[in-house]
Amino acid sequence: MKYGQFCPIAKAAEVIGERWTLLVVRELLSGATSFSELQRGLGQISPSVLSSRIRTLVDVGIIELLPSGTSKARGYRLTQAGAELAPAIESIGVWGRRWVRSRMSRDELDVELLMLHLQRSFDAGAFPRRDAVVAFVFHDLHGAARRWWLLIERGEAELCASSPGRSADVTLSCRLRTLAEVFNGDVALAEALGSGQLAADGPPQLTRSLPRWLRLSPFAPTPLP
Repeated sequence: MKYGQFCPIAKAAEVIGERWTLLVVRELLSGATSFSELQRGLGQISPSVLSSRIRTLVDVGIIELLPSGTSKARGYRLTQAGAELAPAIESIGVWGRRWVRSRMSRDELDVELLMLHLQRSFDAGAFPRRDAVVAFVFHDLHGAARRWWLLIERGEAELCASSPGRSADVTLSCRLRTLAEVFNGDVALAEALGSGQLAADGPPQLTRSLPRWLRLSPFAPTPLP
């Protein structure tokens, strides 16, 4: 889209104002490097649209291809120009949290996206055990979407959509909406636990430390009007 203006805001909007573009940059800032990781974090984007956005961002110098390695899959990273978008995207997130918070309609409650965000924010270093499994059970979901796991090994958390083959050290049970509201900061973690909306089952040493390792969205503390 061309605005026909020399204003820097207009020029920037020509580059990053297209649908999905800012979210592609968000995913790269969050650590995604491959096409599949980008697609996983973007949820409803089609492969053709993602490919188009990547080409555009490469052409304008916001992202670049990773140096070729042993893998045949292409990888991507932000250039200096792309990395300098981080404060702008953070500010947009704060503004969005403060002024246009979602009411979380059913079509916005994406369990895989929520679990991906939880994995990214999870503080494995604060978990009392170096190797463990944290299970999540969503009462209102069915089939494969009902259960998820975070496998903690060597101080890092890996998201698993199928059982990692070990029993859970802690199990968190709730509705999908409940955990999404807790993560976003709409419902306090202590309130969800106290009301029974969120149940944490496991040894007291692990459940008592839950507020330290189940980290919320970085936008959750944003003061609201």
